[in-house]
Amino acid sequence: MNITGPGKVISIYIGGRDQWRGKALYNAIVLLARSKGMAGATVTQGLEGYGASSRVHRVSLLDLSTDLPIKVEIVDTQEKIENFLPELMPMVEGGLVTVRDCEIVHYLAHQQAEGE
Repeated sequence: MNITGPGKVISIYIGGRDQWRGKALYNAIVLLARSKGMAGATVTQGLEGYGASSRVHRVSLLDLSTDLPIKVEIVDTQEKIENFLPELMPMVEGGLVTVRDCEIVHYLAHQQAEGE
């Protein structure tokens, strides 16, 4: 698949402990995006942050399971993003979801070597 031109980026800000149907919410979002044929998704873990509750979440040496901030980003065409949002929104019970315009200048899968 080769995508270039105008696109959209969904950024989803959630907590690392957030769940959806028994699995980590960030993982459930990535799996949903893949099942819907989205171009790709990336999960990034933050070191510190706060959201609507104003409670600061940070890395602690004493508690490695702290509820750290997570950002999931998905980039694709406007049409695919618009079709994806209605399925995504019920999953994000607490957090922030943004959508912004972008220009996709290069998106191409690596060519697999023969025999892979």
